[in-house]
Amino acid sequence: MSEYLDALETRNPHSREQALMTRLPQLVAQAQSAAGWASILQGVSAADIRSRSALAQLPVTRKSDLHGLQRQQRPFGGLNSTAPQQLKRIFMSPGPIFDPEGRGQDWWRFARPMYAAGLRSGHLVQNCFSYHFTPAAYMVEGGAAKLGCVIIPAGAGQTEMQVQAIAELRPDAYIGTPSFLKIIIEKALELGADISSLQRAVVGAEALPPSLRTWLQQHGVPLVLQMYASADIGNIAYETASSGQLNPGMVLDEDLIIEIVRPGTGDLVAEGEVGEVVISSFNLDYPLLRFGTGDMSAILPGISPCGRSNTRIKGWMGRADQTTKVKGMFVHPSQVAEVIKRHPEISKARLVVTGEMANDAMTLQCEIRDEKPGETLTAAIVASIREITKLRGEVAFVATGSLANDGKVIDDVRKYE
Repeated sequence: MSEYLDALETRNPHSREQALMTRLPQLVAQAQSAAGWASILQGVSAADIRSRSALAQLPVTRKSDLHGLQRQQRPFGGLNSTAPQQLKRIFMSPGPIFDPEGRGQDWWRFARPMYAAGLRSGHLVQNCFSYHFTPAAYMVEGGAAKLGCVIIPAGAGQTEMQVQAIAELRPDAYIGTPSFLKIIIEKALELGADISSLQRAVVGAEALPPSLRTWLQQHGVPLVLQMYASADIGNIAYETASSGQLNPGMVLDEDLIIEIVRPGTGDLVAEGEVGEVVISSFNLDYPLLRFGTGDMSAILPGISPCGRSNTRIKGWMGRADQTTKVKGMFVHPSQVAEVIKRHPEISKARLVVTGEMANDAMTLQCEIRDEKPGETLTAAIVASIREITKLRGEVAFVATGSLANDGKVIDDVRKYE
């Protein structure tokens, strides 16, 4: 049996790129059939959007925009091209934010991460994502149905029953949050229950620190792989293993285009630099174009050792929305980006906020292309900070390469004790 779900996973990267760009105008046209996207993409010719450079000219619509859009037009802000009455399910996340599920097979594209974890037809899966309002459990259900796996719809909570189900039914895999798997294992140890049938776990919805992965492996689950998904997009990327060893990074799903942009902007960063994950999704029910997830990551060069040839990302690296409040005024990453744009001498910068309560201070740390910045440049940047943020700020020039590659545009280091 193949270790790949289909031939798409190992195709030539150039062929994949050509196929995605060929499909891109259709995605734009499908989006423009929805009232919300028609407004966002007003004046855009779908036939002209057939390259990454053309795509990069479109506006970024961020997850943080959804609440406002959906208040204007229920339930999906006019971003859906399939009518709500024709969907399979409608979910509600805190906010509230509403998300659709269409009627297509494996609509959330979860078969790939499950297959990569070794799940096959006939395998029994304990699904411990919540079935209440949010879609994660149904994402797993869709992937399992495509693969032919059997599901125990365990949901979250009721730890003793979880242990009993594993001990009695002997599932092959756990899918859910890593922290809840730890709770289940601890309860099994307390009860003296045998849950050794769990030889693999696919985890998500929260961070998986290396220490927790190691703990889970040491306590009887040798293969623990992360997936990265969202309620808007479904599966985005997933970890793989070769000969039981974890491969670096996470492999992008085949039906997505990924861009990494500077937080607060739509501007692409250099390959390898940390920025916000922006996704275009070929979903005909809920097409998404340059959708800013609010999550930070970076592109990894090369192809995964597992043989899957799609783009890899480093995984989840924090949140992109670094908005903070200084002296009662909000300061946004987009404002920092505007300062940088005004001064081409700046190659990279971050705004560091320091001080104590009611005594805040801002300093824009700048890497510049000119080795010897003059007082004129300093004064000009200070003036731009004041004009754009309406707050006083200082400038500090730092050595090229000294600012960390962590995607931070605003670094709030204040401590209130």
